[in-house]
Amino acid sequence: MKKLALLAIIASVLAGCVRNNPEPSWLEVTEWTMESNAIGVVGEEGVITHNFTDAWVFIDNKLIGVFEVPFKIPVLVSGDSEIKLYPTIRNNGISATKKIYPFADPYIIDAELVESQTLTINPVTRYRDQTQITLWNFDDPNNYGIAEAPGSLASMIVDFDPQVLTGINGSGYGHVNMNASTNQWQATNSVLLENIPKQQAEVYLEVDYHNTVSLVTGVVAVEPGSSTGNVNVQLNGQQEADVEWKKIYLDLKTIISGYPSSTGYYLSFDALMPDSLTNGYVNIDNMKLVHF
Repeated sequence: MKKLALLAIIASVLAGCVRNNPEPSWLEVTEWTMESNAIGVVGEEGVITHNFTDAWVFIDNKLIGVFEVPFKIPVLVSGDSEIKLYPTIRNNGISATKKIYPFADPYIIDAELVESQTLTINPVTRYRDQTQITLWNFDDPNNYGIAEAPGSLASMIVDFDPQVLTGINGSGYGHVNMNASTNQWQATNSVLLENIPKQQAEVYLEVDYHNTVSLVTGVVAVEPGSSTGNVNVQLNGQQEADVEWKKIYLDLKTIISGYPSSTGYYLSFDALMPDSLTNGYVNIDNMKLVHF
């Protein structure tokens, strides 16, 4: 009898725990949309493209987590709540480094979370006010802002191939054709970039790329009496059968701030066609230097 009484007490306690454990509310978030903020930015936005792969999620200023969009998650929160979603990038294309993009607005909404029900959010962002953008849109074949280095075997042109152009492009894109006799391309932007903030300020280069030959990006720091090249990130070549437009966010903060006496910078590009290819190419578009 004592054992039966003990079992009855345990069962009663467990039943009470089940009754007191709330059902979760569900938060469903779709992929990001990015809108224009042409009035709020300094410079030209160009074509709006993005690669916000994730979202940092805060509810009532408490971090819930970082999730790849789209997602649906349970949350042990109910009632009227402030929900903040921050556009998140893979910094330098590294999937393990998920960083809130400092130049995009968070999506903030006041909504009611209800136990056992799903709240669906379609997040929208734009460039933050006062974001400064230097744009290379590769639409003008006579002035596209790229200069080949001495000794470069290949050259960039502005191309308009309709089989390459997609909705992310304007009217053209930068194209470098490579073969056995033009198997190396070295270039920089053509005008010294001045007044770029240092002291660990956030500085990014956004690039849309479509390539079968790997492209090494970098920054040349110009100081009084000298210049120093810095390799940054390689954009890996894609297989011809699967090549597609991709977007990457290149973090330039460490390089830029590493030269406090610099008078300006050039962006550098270096492509070498591997022996395994007889022909290849590098296409880039919508290139933006972004900072405050």
